[in-house]
Amino acid sequence: MDEHFRNTYEDRQRAASYAKLEFPGTYHLAFRDLPDILTTHLAGKRALDFGCGTGRSTRFLRDLGFEVTGVDISPEMLRLAGNNDPAGDYRLVEAGVPMDFDPGSFDLVLAAYPFDNIPSADAKTGILQDLGRLLRPGGRIFNLVSSPEIYVNEWVSFSTRDYPENAGAVSGDVVRIVMLDVDDARPVEDVLWTHESYLEVYEAAGLETEAVYRPLGRPEEDFPWDTELVTAPWVIYVLKPVSPAV
Repeated sequence: MDEHFRNTYEDRQRAASYAKLEFPGTYHLAFRDLPDILTTHLAGKRALDFGCGTGRSTRFLRDLGFEVTGVDISPEMLRLAGNNDPAGDYRLVEAGVPMDFDPGSFDLVLAAYPFDNIPSADAKTGILQDLGRLLRPGGRIFNLVSSPEIYVNEWVSFSTRDYPENAGAVSGDVVRIVMLDVDDARPVEDVLWTHESYLEVYEAAGLETEAVYRPLGRPEEDFPWDTELVTAPWVIYVLKPVSPAV
């Protein structure tokens, strides 16, 4: 793990660019199928948006009818979330500290990309254990992450051509990618994590994988898809607590 890694989205300039972003281009694939996936796996409507950033996923869930609370470790992101959505429920949490919610508070925990920036297996496991504690019976965690393939291809919304070293990265290594849909052209630093490594973390956190989705672009969509037609940039894990042994 690169000792110089830091969470990209704590940066004020990055936060300002991110605040303008909704679901353009490649991001469309991350959220296009979520309404149907949520309906398939959930019944209740109380939601936590973990790592809500500037609130786009929080607003997305609210528009689907969820009663949602967004939490993040970045005061600047939350300030912008509140500016964009004064009626929203946004709260600051502290990294590495259990969240101040009662057990069984939520039917859904959505984590849209924060695990791309959580650098170690121990940190990921501890957070997932805390999120699992917050689930009501029948509740689910939806963990939306970047696939390893996103860091070695060209996309409608991302470029990696300047970072050939990404091809040799393993779980825990820092990888770099440029976002093409924002004004800030500096590379984003993420932490690569493979499917196999995620499964290990889920098991350590007492969670089992109910389903895995890898959305692809469709030729009939109004986007100039290329890589998106054959390779999934995102992975959506649906997680539930491990059932007690009988």
